[in-house]
Amino acid sequence: MTRVTKHSARAPGPGRMLSVYLNDHLAGAGAGVTLFCRMSQTHTATPAGRRLTELAAEVTEDRESQREIMTALDVPLMHHRSLLGILAERAGRLKLNGRFVSRSPLSTILELEAARVGVEGKKELWRTLRARSRMDSRIDGEAVGRLLARAERQADALETMRLPALELTFHTEPGSGSSPAPRGGGISWRRSWAH
Repeated sequence: MTRVTKHSARAPGPGRMLSVYLNDHLAGAGAGVTLFCRMSQTHTATPAGRRLTELAAEVTEDRESQREIMTALDVPLMHHRSLLGILAERAGRLKLNGRFVSRSPLSTILELEAARVGVEGKKELWRTLRARSRMDSRIDGEAVGRLLARAERQADALETMRLPALELTFHTEPGSGSSPAPRGGGISWRRSWAH
């Protein structure tokens, strides 16, 4: 006779595990959309604003793509997990940035790094779904591959913006009152983050 322990009786099946996994990522995606939209609005008048607006639109599309995949897999939405994602994003705004009321250049760095963490997590989601597509015909592996490639470009774009923000925050000489000209001409990304 098979012995059933309390632990094995409560152990969730693969379907339940997948449901929790996808809903957790969907909650993170919702928080990411909010963060990218806020960043694009904050920097709308800077050279970085246009790219951030594009990224905000892309991550919104990514979230919808995940919802479509969940629908195809008959995975129900867990609204309480989405709410936790919203609360986590709002709590992230309370991080100390050296100022209690106004923004500082450190605010930009923290936001870019938080956005990068979110995109890296999304890349792992797409990798997981692409692997699963080999066993589940309901998932379009090629479409997921395109989403993964886009997430990699998003991560690169965020890093391209983060590095000049770091330079502006930590390497500008006190009292210099100006930023050096950009190497190779073009837009000074150091000035693009100044507020």
